[in-house]
Amino acid sequence: MSCILHIETSTDECSVAVSQDGANIFFETVEDKASDSNGRSRGGGKAQQLGTLVDHALSFTDNHAIPFDAVAVSSGPGSYTGLRIGVSMAKGICYGRNLKLLSLPTLQIMCVPVLLCHADELPENALLCPMIDARRMEVYTALYDRALKSEMDVKPMVIEGSSFADILESRPIYFFGNGSDKCRDIINHPNAHFIEGIQPLAKWMSPLAEKAHAREEFQDVAYFEPFYLKEFVAVKSRNLLDV
Repeated sequence: MSCILHIETSTDECSVAVSQDGANIFFETVEDKASDSNGRSRGGGKAQQLGTLVDHALSFTDNHAIPFDAVAVSSGPGSYTGLRIGVSMAKGICYGRNLKLLSLPTLQIMCVPVLLCHADELPENALLCPMIDARRMEVYTALYDRALKSEMDVKPMVIEGSSFADILESRPIYFFGNGSDKCRDIINHPNAHFIEGIQPLAKWMSPLAEKAHAREEFQDVAYFEPFYLKEFVAVKSRNLLDV
C-alpha cells in the first residue's frame, strides 16, 4: 500500500502524477513554452509550471486525505535545467513532508508505455532503444530487453548509418523518443523499427516507482543529483579535452 508523487521534467513536457497502490489517480501535464526547439528550457517557465502542477497534486491528495509515502523524480538524462528544477522540487517536498525520495531513470520511464501499449508488437528477443534528443546528430540512449535489463549502458551517441549495425544483424531494435526522429532516414535495416508518440511522462512512472519503493531503493535527499549532472557533463568535458 503506497501513495507516490511523480515528477517528470526531463524534456519540454512538464508533468506530475499521483499513484496509489500502482494506479494513477491524478495526472497533469503542460508543455514548456519557454523551451527551444530541442526541448532545452530557456528560463524560469518550467519552474513556474511545475510549481502549479505540484500545487494541484498536493491539493488533490490533501482534499481526499491521502497521505504520501514517497516522491519519485525522473533522474535523467535530459534537459539540464529541467532535471535540476524537477529534482529541486522533489527534494523540497521530501524535506517539507518528511518523505522518502525515489529516483527513476528517464530512459526506463520511456520504455513503460512501449511495454504496456505495444507489447503485442514486440518479439521475445526485441531490444528497446529510448532516445532523448541532444543536439545536432547526438542523442542520449541505452538498450534494454523486455524485462528492462540493460543491454547497453546509458550514454551520449552521435547517430551514423553504422549505429547499432552489429546488433541489428541478430536482434530487432525498437527506437522511440524525440531523439529517434533523426534516425529514421539514417538507420536503414529490416530489424530497425520506430514507434511514434513516446515521451517521458509522470503517468508512466508508477510501475517503476512501486518496484523501487517495495525494494526500499531510496535516495539520500541531501546529496542526490540528477544523472545528467553527475555523468554527462563529465563525459562532454573529457570529449572536449580530447579534441
